[in-house]
Amino acid sequence: MQNLISTTVPEHVAIIMDGNGRWANARGLPRTMGHRKGVETVRDAVKTAAQLGIRYLTLFAFSSENWSRPEPEVSDLMGLLKTFIRRDLADLHRENVRIRVIGDRSNLRGDILPLLIEAEETTRANTGVTLVIAFNYGARDELARAMRRLAVEVAEGRLRPEDINQERIAASLDTADIPDPDLIIRTSGEERLSNFLLWQGAYSELIFVPELWPDFTRETFLAALEKYACRERRFGGLVEPTRAVGS
Repeated sequence: MQNLISTTVPEHVAIIMDGNGRWANARGLPRTMGHRKGVETVRDAVKTAAQLGIRYLTLFAFSSENWSRPEPEVSDLMGLLKTFIRRDLADLHRENVRIRVIGDRSNLRGDILPLLIEAEETTRANTGVTLVIAFNYGARDELARAMRRLAVEVAEGRLRPEDINQERIAASLDTADIPDPDLIIRTSGEERLSNFLLWQGAYSELIFVPELWPDFTRETFLAALEKYACRERRFGGLVEPTRAVGS
């Protein structure tokens, strides 16, 4: 493994995997081929995260807005998700990867939700990197669902409005037991969060790379981590101590 002693390792990296369609279009291929290539990149990214000691890797797999895409493309994406879980779950489990899924689970297709639950349950006791799959996820939707849950508690008399604070809101989100991302990477050169982890990313470092997701290699990942290592994170106060690779 490449020597990165000078690099600090973020505990949690989140990635907006953008550019599958453009990767395929640039090669005269159907967009679905870009998504298939993107799945291979997912496998490599998980391996890299595990090798470097990153404890949480969150991947923006399918947004709540993606349902508006053409039906054939949505069906292909669902098929790829099912194939990934069915084919890769055993390998991920054997490699001690824990899988978590965030996003709205209501009204998911009957052939999708059981697979997501199976992936979580099968790997629940694993202690390696936690792969967080953001599926049917949108940050505004997540916040709205959290607010509705808190409103029900208030209406039922189990919570006083004055007791609603940042900690209570965070505990009501899909990521309640997951630390906020230290670093958010977006591929393809686009420079926006696209409704991804808006609450959790309040103090995240943001790095935008020009590579399309299928071209996101181990070297691209390491280069992003080197940039992250040069950032000074103050959180409004003093710089926090960092953890060195290999420590």
